[in-house]
Amino acid sequence: MNEQISAKGINLYRTGKYSDALAFFLSLSPENSDDLENAYYIGLCYMKLKRFEDALLYLEQVVTTVASDEITRERILQCRLVLAVVYTMSGRNRLAEFELKSLLDAGYRPASVYAAMAYIAWNQNNFDTCVEYYEKVLEIDSENITAMNGLGYVLASMDKDLTRALMLSKRALDLSPDSAACLDTVGWVYYKLGLLKEAESFLKKAQEKDSTSQEIADHMRIIHDAITSNTAGGRKA
Repeated sequence: MNEQISAKGINLYRTGKYSDALAFFLSLSPENSDDLENAYYIGLCYMKLKRFEDALLYLEQVVTTVASDEITRERILQCRLVLAVVYTMSGRNRLAEFELKSLLDAGYRPASVYAAMAYIAWNQNNFDTCVEYYEKVLEIDSENITAMNGLGYVLASMDKDLTRALMLSKRALDLSPDSAACLDTVGWVYYKLGLLKEAESFLKKAQEKDSTSQEIADHMRIIHDAITSNTAGGRKA
């Protein structure tokens, strides 16, 4: 793909304009596109738009390509990781596990592979396994935001090592202060610690960042109910 032409689409994708990026890559004429790269970015855009079946159509094109050089091989491996994420998000956990184990067997072991495996373990309620994978991520990359936030949330949900959960989640928030997910995790850890006002404060900020998240809304409701119960209990006393 012509680098100057592709840069426009990639920039649209990286700035979160997924519909515009998708339209751009779909509009490219054959002479201005590379089949592998074009399919890869179209698949990514569909994934971000939660059009999983369309994403799979393009991503599977990439992974079935015969690698002719190291750059192509690297792109195929990256695509297998994305494919595993799409499988997970669309409920195909066994296929996701197959792709991730294939990556590990091939010697492709970036932190993102273990983070994806942790996510799958969480979805399957294998919490101890989830913790193990997040720990592996942090062994590779001690400042990995996804792993710090994820591990903090999992530990809090398990009511285990809440002091470390708070430390991890606050460090993740320091590195990504505008993240609704990180704000939500810090608020959830504070709730588990019984610090309801602090929990409410962070959950409100999380809702301001992402008003569509059902998980954040559920956490806010739980915390609000706890505060109301405590207040009512205090009045009765």
